[in-house]
Amino acid sequence: MRYAQIREVDIANGPGIRVSLYTQGCHRHCPFCFNQETWDFNGGKAFTSELEDVLIKLINKPHIAGFTLLGGEPFEEENRDDILELLKHIKKECPTKSIWVYSSFLYEEIMEWKQPLLDYVDVLVDGPFVNALKDAKLKFRGSSNQRIIDIKKTKENKEITLVEFKEI
Repeated sequence: MRYAQIREVDIANGPGIRVSLYTQGCHRHCPFCFNQETWDFNGGKAFTSELEDVLIKLINKPHIAGFTLLGGEPFEEENRDDILELLKHIKKECPTKSIWVYSSFLYEEIMEWKQPLLDYVDVLVDGPFVNALKDAKLKFRGSSNQRIIDIKKTKENKEITLVEFKEI
Protein backbone atom coordinates (compact mmCIF):
# COMPACT_ATOMS: atom_id res chain seq x y z
CA MET A 1 0.00 0.00 0.00
CA ARG A 2 1.06 3.55 -0.64
CA TYR A 3 0.02 6.69 1.16
CA ALA A 4 -0.14 10.36 0.26
CA GLN A 5 -0.03 12.00 3.67
CA ILE A 6 -0.32 11.57 7.43
CA ARG A 7 -1.81 14.42 9.44
CA GLU A 8 -0.86 14.30 13.10
CA VAL A 9 -3.55 16.87 13.93
CA ASP A 10 -6.83 16.83 12.01
CA ILE A 11 -10.01 18.52 13.26
CA ALA A 12 -11.96 18.42 9.97
CA ASN A 13 -12.48 14.69 9.44
CA GLY A 14 -14.26 13.47 12.54
CA PRO A 15 -14.89 14.67 16.10
CA GLY A 16 -12.06 15.87 18.30
CA ILE A 17 -8.39 15.95 17.41
CA ARG A 18 -7.57 13.01 15.15
CA VAL A 19 -4.69 11.43 13.29
CA SER A 20 -5.46 10.98 9.59
CA LEU A 21 -3.95 8.77 6.91
CA TYR A 22 -4.57 9.57 3.25
CA THR A 23 -4.15 6.46 1.13
CA GLN A 24 -2.81 6.62 -2.40
CA GLY A 25 -4.83 5.34 -5.34
CA CYS A 26 -8.36 5.76 -6.64
CA HIS A 27 -10.10 4.51 -9.78
CA ARG A 28 -13.32 6.44 -9.13
CA HIS A 29 -12.07 9.95 -10.04
CA CYS A 30 -15.05 11.85 -8.66
CA PRO A 31 -15.48 15.18 -10.47
CA PHE A 32 -14.31 18.10 -8.32
CA CYS A 33 -12.42 15.79 -5.94
CA PHE A 34 -10.12 17.92 -3.80
CA ASN A 35 -7.58 15.09 -3.46
CA GLN A 36 -6.84 14.41 -7.13
CA GLU A 37 -3.13 14.08 -6.33
CA THR A 38 -4.01 10.84 -4.50
CA TRP A 39 -5.52 9.09 -7.54
CA ASP A 40 -2.27 7.59 -8.87
CA PHE A 41 -1.58 4.20 -7.25
CA ASN A 42 2.15 4.72 -7.91
CA GLY A 43 2.24 8.15 -6.28
CA GLY A 44 2.98 8.97 -2.69
CA LYS A 45 5.24 6.83 -0.52
CA ALA A 46 5.35 3.20 0.56
CA PHE A 47 3.53 2.50 3.82
CA THR A 48 5.91 0.43 5.95
CA SER A 49 5.56 -1.51 9.19
CA GLU A 50 7.83 1.07 10.84
CA LEU A 51 5.46 3.82 9.75
CA GLU A 52 2.52 1.80 11.06
CA ASP A 53 4.21 1.67 14.48
CA VAL A 54 4.69 5.45 14.40
CA LEU A 55 1.03 5.87 13.45
CA ILE A 56 -0.05 3.73 16.44
CA LYS A 57 2.05 5.88 18.79
CA LEU A 58 0.52 9.06 17.37
CA ILE A 59 -3.03 7.73 17.74
CA ASN A 60 -2.39 6.64 21.34
CA LYS A 61 -1.43 10.12 22.51
CA PRO A 62 -3.87 11.17 25.25
CA HIS A 63 -5.20 14.25 23.41
CA ILE A 64 -6.06 12.26 20.26
CA ALA A 65 -9.74 11.23 19.92
CA GLY A 66 -9.21 8.78 17.10
CA PHE A 67 -8.00 7.82 13.65
CA THR A 68 -9.45 8.78 10.28
CA LEU A 69 -8.70 6.95 7.04
CA LEU A 70 -9.24 8.79 3.75
CA GLY A 71 -7.83 8.86 0.26
CA GLY A 72 -7.53 8.40 -2.55
CA GLU A 73 -9.90 5.55 -1.93
CA PRO A 74 -8.86 3.38 1.02
CA PHE A 75 -11.26 0.60 0.02
CA GLU A 76 -10.05 0.18 -3.57
CA GLU A 77 -9.39 -3.51 -4.25
CA GLU A 78 -5.63 -2.88 -4.45
CA ASN A 79 -5.65 -1.46 -0.89
CA ARG A 80 -8.14 -3.71 0.91
CA ASP A 81 -5.86 -6.42 2.31
CA ASP A 82 -3.36 -3.92 3.69
CA ILE A 83 -6.13 -1.67 5.00
CA LEU A 84 -7.78 -4.61 6.77
CA GLU A 85 -4.53 -5.48 8.55
CA LEU A 86 -3.95 -1.82 9.45
CA LEU A 87 -7.46 -1.43 10.88
CA LYS A 88 -7.09 -4.64 12.91
CA HIS A 89 -3.78 -3.42 14.32
CA ILE A 90 -5.12 0.02 15.22
CA LYS A 91 -8.24 -1.43 16.87
CA LYS A 92 -6.07 -3.81 18.92
CA GLU A 93 -3.43 -1.27 19.96
CA CYS A 94 -5.74 1.75 20.34
CA PRO A 95 -8.98 0.23 21.73
CA THR A 96 -10.31 3.48 23.22
CA LYS A 97 -9.90 5.49 20.00
CA SER A 98 -12.62 5.78 17.37
CA ILE A 99 -11.90 4.80 13.77
CA TRP A 100 -13.56 6.74 10.96
CA VAL A 101 -13.26 5.84 7.28
CA TYR A 102 -14.21 8.03 4.33
CA SER A 103 -15.06 6.01 1.22
CA SER A 104 -16.75 6.82 -2.06
CA PHE A 105 -18.16 3.28 -1.98
CA LEU A 106 -21.59 2.89 -0.43
CA TYR A 107 -22.07 0.83 2.73
CA GLU A 108 -24.16 -1.63 0.72
CA GLU A 109 -21.34 -2.14 -1.80
CA ILE A 110 -18.75 -2.69 0.93
CA MET A 111 -20.95 -5.32 2.60
CA GLU A 112 -21.12 -7.28 -0.68
CA TRP A 113 -17.33 -7.82 -0.70
CA LYS A 114 -17.50 -10.36 2.14
CA GLN A 115 -14.39 -8.85 3.70
CA PRO A 116 -14.61 -7.85 7.37
CA LEU A 117 -13.33 -4.31 6.71
CA LEU A 118 -16.14 -2.66 8.66
CA ASP A 119 -15.64 -4.93 11.70
CA TYR A 120 -12.84 -2.56 12.72
CA VAL A 121 -14.56 0.71 11.84
CA ASP A 122 -16.74 2.80 14.15
CA VAL A 123 -18.03 5.31 11.61
CA LEU A 124 -18.17 5.15 7.82
CA VAL A 125 -18.71 8.28 5.77
CA ASP A 126 -19.89 6.73 2.52
CA GLY A 127 -20.67 7.89 -0.98
CA PRO A 128 -18.84 9.90 -3.60
CA PHE A 129 -18.52 13.67 -3.39
CA VAL A 130 -21.15 15.20 -5.70
CA ASN A 131 -20.46 18.84 -6.50
CA ALA A 132 -24.13 19.60 -7.29
CA LEU A 133 -24.96 18.51 -3.71
CA LYS A 134 -22.06 20.39 -2.08
CA ASP A 135 -23.00 22.13 1.16
CA ALA A 136 -20.37 23.91 3.27
CA LYS A 137 -22.67 23.75 6.32
CA LEU A 138 -22.54 19.96 6.50
CA LYS A 139 -20.40 18.61 9.29
CA PHE A 140 -17.73 16.03 8.39
CA ARG A 141 -18.87 15.58 4.78
CA GLY A 142 -18.79 17.56 1.58
CA SER A 143 -22.08 16.77 -0.13
CA SER A 144 -25.55 15.88 1.10
CA ASN A 145 -25.60 12.43 -0.54
CA GLN A 146 -22.81 11.26 1.78
CA ARG A 147 -23.93 9.44 4.91
CA ILE A 148 -22.23 9.32 8.31
CA ILE A 149 -23.00 5.76 9.39
CA ASP A 150 -22.64 4.38 12.91
CA ILE A 151 -21.40 0.88 12.07
CA LYS A 152 -22.07 -0.75 15.47
CA LYS A 153 -25.65 0.55 15.64
CA THR A 154 -26.22 -0.34 12.00
CA LYS A 155 -25.25 -3.95 12.71
CA GLU A 156 -27.33 -4.06 15.91
CA ASN A 157 -30.41 -2.51 14.26
CA LYS A 158 -29.96 -4.43 11.00
CA GLU A 159 -30.57 -1.16 9.15
CA ILE A 160 -28.40 1.82 8.35
CA THR A 161 -28.21 4.07 11.39
CA LEU A 162 -26.78 7.53 10.87
CA VAL A 163 -24.74 9.64 13.27
CA GLU A 164 -26.48 12.98 13.61
CA PHE A 165 -24.55 16.23 13.88
CA LYS A 166 -25.97 19.72 14.05
CA GLU A 167 -25.24 21.89 11.03
CA ILE A 168 -22.64 24.58 11.60
